[in-house]
Amino acid sequence: MATSMRDAGREFLARGRFALVGASRDGKSFSRYVLRELVRRGYDVVPVNPSVAELEGRRCFPRVQDITPPVGAALLMTPPARTSDAVGDCLAAGVRHVWMHRGTGPGAATPEAIARCRAAGVEPIVDLCPFMALPDAGWFHRLHGRLRGVHRRPATVVQGDV
Repeated sequence: MATSMRDAGREFLARGRFALVGASRDGKSFSRYVLRELVRRGYDVVPVNPSVAELEGRRCFPRVQDITPPVGAALLMTPPARTSDAVGDCLAAGVRHVWMHRGTGPGAATPEAIARCRAAGVEPIVDLCPFMALPDAGWFHRLHGRLRGVHRRPATVVQGDV
């Protein structure tokens, strides 16, 4: 069981295959950078975006429910206004491991999306960027993680908890 947000992220990544929901059409976007880097590192990342058929040479699916073969985990890089719907799609697809990305901005997590996961028995990862969970991330990502406290913060504490 994960003892910190970073540990929870590492457990998620150890699954090896997962959806990246909200992969952008814009090749210069951060979500595309994440997609490229995770694929380069050997992860089987399945992009999800209803507007495109392929990203970075990988088949792109309109919804998590459409992915074949199915995935058991999903990294959500969606705008907060779309995260709850993305969580609903993940849960309908049987996904039991949800990570709501957060970089330097507000991130994907919303109270509604977190509650929706928890109501289904899924404890989401929040307030964490995938680069903070990679053991050999660059200095900037390590510093960012330290400033956020992801190395020591319990995995069950989320943005907005009292």
